[in-house]
Amino acid sequence: MHLDKSFTVIGENIHATRVLMRTGKKIVENPHGYESVLYKEVGGDTAYMTIPDDFKETQVYKEGRVKHFMIAVSKGTSFDTHEIDQGMKYISAEVARQEKFGAHFLDLNIDEISYKIDVQIKSMQWLVKHYCSVAKVPPSIDSSNIDIIKSGLETYSSLNQPQGPPLVNSASLERLEVLDLVKSYGAGVVVTASGDDGMPSNAEQRCENVDKIIAQCERRNIPYEKIHIDPLLFPISVDQSFGTHYLDAVKILRDQYGYAINITGGLSNVSFGLPARRLINDTYIRLAMDVGVDSGIINPVESRIDRIMDLDMESEKVKIAKDLLLGRDEFCMEFISSFREGKLK
Repeated sequence: MHLDKSFTVIGENIHATRVLMRTGKKIVENPHGYESVLYKEVGGDTAYMTIPDDFKETQVYKEGRVKHFMIAVSKGTSFDTHEIDQGMKYISAEVARQEKFGAHFLDLNIDEISYKIDVQIKSMQWLVKHYCSVAKVPPSIDSSNIDIIKSGLETYSSLNQPQGPPLVNSASLERLEVLDLVKSYGAGVVVTASGDDGMPSNAEQRCENVDKIIAQCERRNIPYEKIHIDPLLFPISVDQSFGTHYLDAVKILRDQYGYAINITGGLSNVSFGLPARRLINDTYIRLAMDVGVDSGIINPVESRIDRIMDLDMESEKVKIAKDLLLGRDEFCMEFISSFREGKLK
């Protein structure tokens, strides 16, 4: 990361896919005996968001998981004032928590609320309106559907963009029309390295795809400072070369485009399916920053940039994590063995 640039945090948690385990400490009975999500309100008071009976009929709940932000947004768009209040307070608390730990944007995604586009659009509109009433930083409007992105941008702009220009997550070669919305609404944009017909398989393909979409941004006069390149990071538990694919692409792209442009990514993806995820994430974020990453789609509460910058890169546990991340630990065997032996604490 260039010394003259700060690290831009795109907070990832206000997302309908996020889950809590029913066996975890945050799922409890409230004082009235109802199963609830335990949290702290903005003022610090203990609070409970009840889990609706209809949610308990879903497959995800029966598998032991609670999609807490799905519940919060569903409550917020209901017609029951008590339910609306619960949803609003829960989301407000998470907004404040991520802002406290340094988020510069907060990613808003409601795609899994429903399979019905009208319900999805209504949910995005409600979420953006509520967000604007409590947030200090701009939203990142995130969806796999361009109509939902448009509804989020329209709603935010109808309120005169109170937190400043938004971000859109994301545009790709498969949906270039997102760039037209970005230009129309004066937004920033995450552009991904996915191709016309699928995901890239190495660093070179990532860079080729990025070059094509940056050319499309240039055609629309979208300035580099509003662009966040996402070279795409996949879990190393699937393929040990995925970590280096991303890092190698970052090096090439940073050399090519300089420091006017931003390079980002879902940096916690790297540790999916592995133990000691915080150690892996911290180490990888530091490695990524060292080669030019200056933005991240992360949970700032869990991935503290100040802690990451102070990471002892020569400590034994970090060296073990580096070997894993740089493809020097076949099948993750050394890392998993070290975890079992207690060496990674």
